[in-house]
Amino acid sequence: MKLRIDLTKDPILKSLLLFAIPILISNIFQQLYNTADTMIVGHTLGDTSLAAIGACTAIYDLLIGFGLGVGNGLSLVVARSYGAGNQRLLKKSVACSLVIGLILSLGIMLISRIGLYPLLRLLNTPETIIRESYSYISTITLFVGVLFAYNLFSGLLNAIGNSYMPLVFLIISSILNIFLDFIFITSFHMGIRGTAIATVIAQGISAILCACYIFFKAHILVPTKEDFSFDKNLYAELLGQGLSMGFMMAIVSSGTVILQRSINGFGDLVIAGHTTARKAFAFCTMPLATFSMAMSTFVSQNRGANKRERILSAITIGHKFSILWAVIATILMVLFAKSIIGLVSGSSEDIVLTNGANYMIWNAPFFIPLGMLLNLRNSLQGLGQKIIPLISSIIELLGKIIFAWVFIPILGYFGVIICEPVIWTAMCMQLLYAFYTNPYIKGESCYA
Repeated sequence: MKLRIDLTKDPILKSLLLFAIPILISNIFQQLYNTADTMIVGHTLGDTSLAAIGACTAIYDLLIGFGLGVGNGLSLVVARSYGAGNQRLLKKSVACSLVIGLILSLGIMLISRIGLYPLLRLLNTPETIIRESYSYISTITLFVGVLFAYNLFSGLLNAIGNSYMPLVFLIISSILNIFLDFIFITSFHMGIRGTAIATVIAQGISAILCACYIFFKAHILVPTKEDFSFDKNLYAELLGQGLSMGFMMAIVSSGTVILQRSINGFGDLVIAGHTTARKAFAFCTMPLATFSMAMSTFVSQNRGANKRERILSAITIGHKFSILWAVIATILMVLFAKSIIGLVSGSSEDIVLTNGANYMIWNAPFFIPLGMLLNLRNSLQGLGQKIIPLISSIIELLGKIIFAWVFIPILGYFGVIICEPVIWTAMCMQLLYAFYTNPYIKGESCYA
């Protein structure tokens, strides 16, 4: 079976789909880490414990987003080296990425040890659930290096066109995660801390499996001792690209953290409904997020190979896909949103079911600007742009701050519902302008 796809030569739609499908399935199983926690906690421990996980979900998403962003950013530099056929630079890029990932993991672990509990208080977390919330998120952050390791290793494999093996390893660890959730909660009575421990163990196994595969099968990614020598320019490029994507994701998640403070003020049942809706929402947006992730690697490799027309054709395909998925998702949400919320949460409370369903129904039509902005932002990063994608994230952060301070106090939970669709539309307009005026895309230079 062909595990590597040539994104610079194979037919565009076929190569994008073949590359994206394993990533999509991987993302589904990645999301199962959280959704399994939500379902098992909701069905076995009740709405209060479900709200405890929900109250710190924004913090967890911030960590996941930063780790995923840094991993993807570092792998984009590797992908450009691979597309250009420069194996020496590729191996040096991998070596530098490993060093950067280790340093960032240690830094985040130390910072989180100090700031987590005060942050939960700052977010207006109800006293009834704050200790449970802390027990969950503190366990996750203690082992944040595990999260970074998997995202980096899978990103490196994706960079050389192999999106299949990370999927295999993630399926194995996801099944293990669900099994451990049941054991730790129902047999060992560890509460939601048990779900956090299960997640760490499962992610650790997927990281180890990825690392072993790279060492034994993907020799092109295995650096030598000489490759770890300090290269100022390469470190600057990797740090710039990795931190740019990491901070971009972190800024987006910071806006969600600010929004979470407003949501926490509505009480346990609203938190539980919103938490459930966000979990289900993550599955709904997964096709868009996956296609955009595939697009970033596609653009990186084709930029390295200097194939501008393939990049333009891929973007057009991405726009059409966003429109198609928005139509499908809207129909599904109108018909089944309330049933989905009930299934995931295990709740019969009308506040939980109604608020969660309304969130999903209102958001689905706006998957059009969401999909377009994700494709454009990831493509700009694939071209080596660092600042413009950050600007789009700052727009999102400012928008969420404005909604949290101005509109949500007036509109209530409906303000939470319409917050992101409004912001997505504004971000999409900025990125459309930025992408199509990019010098490389306009054909004014070989390298923008």
